[in-house]
Amino acid sequence: MFDGLTMKDNQDRAAGKSDSGVKDSRRDRLKLALRENLKRRKSQARGRSDGGASSENADDSLDDASGEKP
Repeated sequence: MFDGLTMKDNQDRAAGKSDSGVKDSRRDRLKLALRENLKRRKSQARGRSDGGASSENADDSLDDASGEKP
């Protein structure tokens, strides 16, 4: 009549289906977060490489006419 299944077995099956959906959405969120983090880090690295050249020029502007630093 019940094929040996209990109510708990049915709940476990339903939970298994929703768990895979939860895992997929979590995986998608993590992939998106990693992608955004990588973009941000690349942007920061570009900013540092551009900013590094300008800071060297800023140090040169501190030199007086004799070429000695203060």
